[in-house]
Amino acid sequence: MGSLSVLLKESWSFVERPDRLAENFYARMFLADPALRDLFPITMDVQRSRLLQAIVHAVQTVDDPEAFGAYLGALGRDHRKFHVLPEQYITVGRCLIAALREACSTQWTIAHEQAWQDAYAAISVKMITAAAADRDNPPYWHAEVVKHERRTPDIAVLTVRPLQPYPYRAGQYVSVECQYHPRLWRVFSIANAPRADGLMQFHVRAVGAGFVSSALVWKAKPGDMLRLGAPIGTMSLDRTSTRDVVCVAGGTGLAPLKSLIEELATFNRTRWVHLFFGVRSRADLYDLGALNQLAGRHSWLSVVPSLSEDPGAPGCEQGTAAEVVARRGPWQEHDFFVSGSPAMVRSTLSTLSVLGIPRQRIRYDTLTSTVTGA
Repeated sequence: MGSLSVLLKESWSFVERPDRLAENFYARMFLADPALRDLFPITMDVQRSRLLQAIVHAVQTVDDPEAFGAYLGALGRDHRKFHVLPEQYITVGRCLIAALREACSTQWTIAHEQAWQDAYAAISVKMITAAAADRDNPPYWHAEVVKHERRTPDIAVLTVRPLQPYPYRAGQYVSVECQYHPRLWRVFSIANAPRADGLMQFHVRAVGAGFVSSALVWKAKPGDMLRLGAPIGTMSLDRTSTRDVVCVAGGTGLAPLKSLIEELATFNRTRWVHLFFGVRSRADLYDLGALNQLAGRHSWLSVVPSLSEDPGAPGCEQGTAAEVVARRGPWQEHDFFVSGSPAMVRSTLSTLSVLGIPRQRIRYDTLTSTVTGA
């Protein structure tokens, strides 16, 4: 896979305007198969960025067959909600490669063409196979909002009840569609470990022009129905590990880390867990009360809140979560989980690299930007 990976990453580096690549791709695809247009929302701005994130993630994981296969398998199961036909993957691949060829211009070579054809063939086969193997599950799940708590002016915690059993693992995320914006799916992390009563929580921040996140924060109410796609993500616990754990959360990136801590609470007796929860101001500590209650029940858990723009708050460290982690330690023998905005994740990974944390002990989802609210 080495030479293939090099060619894929090299050709991607030739793309100067990814936004134009995405526009070109969708225009070609809808022209080639107009029926595909009905699968997508009327407003395509955010959808185009989702495509780019998926491409970048696939390119980044092609050297890791296990991660590559797991990601594409989850993506194939999730895409069942669109009712995509196997033959439509051919159209998508042809249009994607044509758009890449045009974006790379004279730097595109026959070798790049063949690399993308081979990579897309592998991608489509894995996605189609995973979707077919998942046919005993519904393409999506209906879920009722049973509780809606506005924790801050722009953050809400939603509790939902799927109408059918929804199998997932702590740390995963899910694509969500609400009645206020049909066909507009956004992904959010599940904020609790699987429970006997089937209830699930989402921590949602209304972000900028995020139609779905804004609707879930400001419009959603008990009784509303949501649709949930298949669970995605590999940021799960290794139960065979005996190392202590460090969780680094930024904002609503807290959600999947809280679910992992809840899972640990069902079996952990020996591993110390340190949760660093970084936000801008004390008003953003939307779930601190629940975290302190959790720490009060489990002596192995410590919670360290930090504020980057609100100095002098009692009980809080000053700086980002990553900066606070850097002031403590040593951490070389710990397992790390990181969740937050793309900038927060990049900054934290950089800090952990400086601290000498082995990369194989750091777990995070590269699609964090879609998880934390949009």
